[in-house]
Amino acid sequence: MKAKTFPHGTHPPEDKRFTADKPFEPMPAPEKVYIPLHQHFGSPAEPLVKKGDEVSLGQKIGEAKSLFSASVHASVSGKVLSVDGFNHPLGKPVLTVTIANDGEDRLSPEIKGIKDPFSLEPNEICRKVKEAGIVGLGGAAFPTAVKLSPPKDKPIDTIIINGCECEPILTADYRLMLEYTEDILKGAELARIATGAKRIIVGIENNKQDAFELFQKKTDAFPAEAVLLKTKYPQGAEKNLIYSLLNREVPKGGLPFDVGVVVQNVGTAKAIWDSINQGKPLYERGLTVSGAGIKDPKNLIVRIGSLFQSVIDFCGGFEEDVNVLIMGGPMMGLTQWTPDVPVIKGTSGILSWKEPNPSFEYNCIQCGRCADHCPMHLVATQLMKYVKFDNLPEAENWGILDCVECGCCQYSCPANIPLVHWIRLGKDRIISMSRKKSA
Repeated sequence: MKAKTFPHGTHPPEDKRFTADKPFEPMPAPEKVYIPLHQHFGSPAEPLVKKGDEVSLGQKIGEAKSLFSASVHASVSGKVLSVDGFNHPLGKPVLTVTIANDGEDRLSPEIKGIKDPFSLEPNEICRKVKEAGIVGLGGAAFPTAVKLSPPKDKPIDTIIINGCECEPILTADYRLMLEYTEDILKGAELARIATGAKRIIVGIENNKQDAFELFQKKTDAFPAEAVLLKTKYPQGAEKNLIYSLLNREVPKGGLPFDVGVVVQNVGTAKAIWDSINQGKPLYERGLTVSGAGIKDPKNLIVRIGSLFQSVIDFCGGFEEDVNVLIMGGPMMGLTQWTPDVPVIKGTSGILSWKEPNPSFEYNCIQCGRCADHCPMHLVATQLMKYVKFDNLPEAENWGILDCVECGCCQYSCPANIPLVHWIRLGKDRIISMSRKKSA
């Protein structure tokens, strides 16, 4: 079978050998968890508990009060120690519920499964997914219930399950596909019912041939097919994935809704199934702990709110001279200033290694490599200049808001220009100005 793909992109070293053959291990819950009320796209959840309250495992402790928000649940049973600001992987303190684990894992009475999940009506599936606090587990953390409720004038015909995991080093999605194949397909079927789509496509890169063959065998029971994709970065970006599989191009400023598609990560699909079949809220997730700076790299199932340091200690701790700590993958992940930050719903990986002294930044030599590799057909150096010299209207005209921040431009830049930094800065300024105007 010929592997499908998209134009441009790049080929960073995969470096998945550290953990690709390591099945998931459940990490014991720590003595304390620090659960932020904002770990998703949109507005923070509002606290439902206060200091001194007793909570049970899976109990809702933060309520989503707006469309673009997600409820938050206790990942242990025990006593609430505080509801206050605490370190957050995104860089600034966030209102956080700290819980002392009593070690009993007393399950919330609210957690109840459904005997026949496929008998539910679409609106009931969406309601239960929303109650479970499920968000996109590929890293973007967009509220899943919103994706499963497309506008009435945007009919959905295809559910795409993203099994690419194109980021180097990370292997948690790969292990999910090998170990929970049927759960992923059942979650995809629930997403199909919720949206009214006619078919499911599971896209898997050809460096995961065993996972692809496994899905080929299992898709017969569903209106689904597995499709092989060329191993290339960022094959798993939504718009690139849609183009690769369906040859549909999401319009500028548009969403997958606009071309009749909903995309869900494999981890999100499994979480959808768990939320309805078992009634299980999203209080733990699979992630990869890897890199040359970790003594014993692993794939783990970790409770939300566990500190990075606790997770790293479970993997044997740091090697000597480590100076880089990243949440996510090496291309799009976020560098951390301390390991005392909690695992959140969007934590797909914890990576660490020793970085040599940073290279000097040079002037742009107009080689065009950033444009050659950009999957969104943007000119990153031009966007950088517009942001640097505060010409935001022109940056917007040149498509800065269409940038997916994949890092292909920066990875390929021989001048070591921090292009993604400038683009993120420009996008933040433009969005902030837009909010002020609409306020």
